[in-house]
Amino acid sequence: MSRKASENVEYTLRSLSSLMGERRRKQQEPDAASTAGERSLLAAAESSASLQGSGGGGGVGDLERAARRQFQQDETPAFVYVVAVFSALGGFLFGYDTGVVSGAMLLLKRQLSLDALWQELLVSSTVGAAAVSALAGGALNGVFGRRAAILLASALFTAGSTVLAAANNKETLLAGRLVVGLGIGIASMTVPVYIAEVSPPNLRGRLVTINTLFITGGQFFASVVDGAFSYLQKDGWRYMLGLAAIPAVIQFFGFLFLPESPRWLIQKGQTQKARRILSQMRGNQTIDEEYDSIKNNIEEEEKEVGSAGPVICRMLSYPPTRRALIVGCGLQMFQQLSGINTIMYYSATILQMSGVEDDRLAIWLASVTAFTNFIFTLVGVWLVEKVGRRKLTFGSLAGTTVALIILALGFLLSAQVSPPITFNPIAPLDQNTSCTRYSYCNECMLDPDCGFCYKMNKSAVSDSSCVPVNKASTNEAAWGRCENETKFKTEEVFWAYNFCPTPYSWTALLGLILYLVFFAPGMGPMPWTVNSEIYPLWARSTGNACSSGINWIFNVLVSLTFLHTAEYLTYYGAFFLYAGFAAVGLLFIYGCLPETKGKKLEEIESLFDNRLCTCGASDSDEGRYIEYIRVKGSNYHLSDNDASDVE
Repeated sequence: MSRKASENVEYTLRSLSSLMGERRRKQQEPDAASTAGERSLLAAAESSASLQGSGGGGGVGDLERAARRQFQQDETPAFVYVVAVFSALGGFLFGYDTGVVSGAMLLLKRQLSLDALWQELLVSSTVGAAAVSALAGGALNGVFGRRAAILLASALFTAGSTVLAAANNKETLLAGRLVVGLGIGIASMTVPVYIAEVSPPNLRGRLVTINTLFITGGQFFASVVDGAFSYLQKDGWRYMLGLAAIPAVIQFFGFLFLPESPRWLIQKGQTQKARRILSQMRGNQTIDEEYDSIKNNIEEEEKEVGSAGPVICRMLSYPPTRRALIVGCGLQMFQQLSGINTIMYYSATILQMSGVEDDRLAIWLASVTAFTNFIFTLVGVWLVEKVGRRKLTFGSLAGTTVALIILALGFLLSAQVSPPITFNPIAPLDQNTSCTRYSYCNECMLDPDCGFCYKMNKSAVSDSSCVPVNKASTNEAAWGRCENETKFKTEEVFWAYNFCPTPYSWTALLGLILYLVFFAPGMGPMPWTVNSEIYPLWARSTGNACSSGINWIFNVLVSLTFLHTAEYLTYYGAFFLYAGFAAVGLLFIYGCLPETKGKKLEEIESLFDNRLCTCGASDSDEGRYIEYIRVKGSNYHLSDNDASDVE
């Protein structure tokens, strides 16, 4: 290699070192560490060049590429993963407390004689409290920081779980569910933001998705706990609801030793502390470029937007953040309107509605659906940085729409073969006779005050009647052949409440599994991942609080109305309704969701500079950019393939 070429190589490599934050002062000798590091890069590059047989000017490009690969060998410190896991315990608690109610409700409604309204209240009260605390969480995050908000959420989880385990009546249960809901809301909007702000750009999507993985893991663990304690008919639900205190305590004590978000610290002027934490998070990677990018971004935003007025008003008056807020809130809204928490909260009840007679079997089958959700969320963790947010979300919702139609068709098929009422017993004079007006089992089941009493002649239903349910226990009728549970079981008479005997009960399980196979990789984690990325720092807490609040508001709307929707629209009508909402969501995602894969948080705001309906038009340029490097007074152009190696 000529001396001139060698000088070019050395100059180029020194420029690359400067790009990585190794800044040199004129008239000053470099320290030993940087000199050694530079020599190692020169050695690696020259070794690569000699293997290629390159020389002269042509070797410069090869040497640059070799040096860049050497730079990319820096490993992410394990501390980042420790922080992500402890943060994601909030997601685990979120999943556990929302999932455990599915199995616990089958025991609670029998032991405490809960009607449909109280069942919906116990489910939706948690969701309503979460909506309130998620909206308030933006202010908490902005004033006290992400770490303090997560500590508060852990304390609320612990207190609420203790109240639930000790409850003696439905009113105390309601109070405990409200406290747990406050913790869920704060955790739901804080954890994704915290993980996004401490993660390196190349791992951000994957680490934020781990939070959703922990949510689904919590739901699966809750379903296993439900199944294990379903054999304790009296107090099994206490263990189900109270065990959440254990991970909450672990997270609380763990976060006493974990750091605050460096971006929040820089925003609050605590720059030295922020640099120290960034160094912990990045290991041997230099932090100057990232630190300067965050700091400059904050300063520019403060100049551009100013500090007058509430943050939400500034967001709505500033077009890029207004568009980002519409996209973020829209994703969260369609996640709920596609029926996910109907599936998770009422999975055991849905399986029972489809014809699964035994409570314990329904609970264990519900754990199969929760396990499906967990496994396919793992698929999403793998796909998010390969496929990208936009394609993964669109494909996921398309499959979810198809699965909802299959689920609705399964219930429609069961309704069409519903057993007729063939026996009308004479009611006692002082008893309710309103149930006798129904002609088919399916009609009888849609009335929460009625049950189906029948005999089995081989595989056929015979001598069937619709009679009022006992208000003290849904295990037996108020009068007639099925009024004494012990007696009618010995006489080979069967009692069905909330379901009809049908050979098509398997269709509901198939529909639920297909639903979660498609939903879990994309529509489960992506609304949270995208919302953690699309807002500038000054609006990030408020933007996530608003989108989380929208998520919980529509969660309340869906969970509070599901049983009554099924009663008035029939079971299949309810799922056709959710399929319609999901189809509208597909149009929204296609037109409005941009791709954020691989972009720095400080770069994403520019995606919303144009009209909202053009946000999704960036796929063709995905992953492509041009980089120029100054070499001896000229601009050396790296090809797209070369640039793709650079983070």
